[in-house]
Amino acid sequence: MPELVAPTPRLYSSWLSAQEEWGPDAHMDGAGLGADDDVTTARGFADWTGRLRARADRTAPVEQGLVHATHWWIAEGDTYLGAIDLRHYLSAFLLDAGGHIGYGVRPSARGRGLAGWALGEVLHEARLLGMDRVLLTCDPGNGASARTIERGGGVLEDVRETLVGPKRRYWITL
Repeated sequence: MPELVAPTPRLYSSWLSAQEEWGPDAHMDGAGLGADDDVTTARGFADWTGRLRARADRTAPVEQGLVHATHWWIAEGDTYLGAIDLRHYLSAFLLDAGGHIGYGVRPSARGRGLAGWALGEVLHEARLLGMDRVLLTCDPGNGASARTIERGGGVLEDVRETLVGPKRRYWITL
């Protein structure tokens, strides 16, 4: 049975296996992995997961260019299946291209409904934070993600060119 867990060093080897499935240069949506994050060592990985957990604390400053966000990993026991994050507010970039929620499921775990399940769980968390609607985006060619968002209540606002290429933009009213 999957569950949402806070990022943890305990899942290091499983997370590395998932990263290999995506490929070395692939972006792992929802994972919060930045270009400068060192995940090649257990110590670097532990530091990174600590920073991810700290971003949820609205009383503490966040790193330059980031917003407060809560990160969860989709896990089954000791197996990392994917990630989802809830950004507490939108920067100009997130309003244009990224949205409030990002998620990704490792290739070997796709087709099980994990993204839709995790989205439903995180929409509940957004309500608890007092949000009344959230923005989600996906690439125009990502039909699986578009269906997940639409099943979660997403209403397409538009498809537009953004700083990172074309994006489908959906709003979900909470």
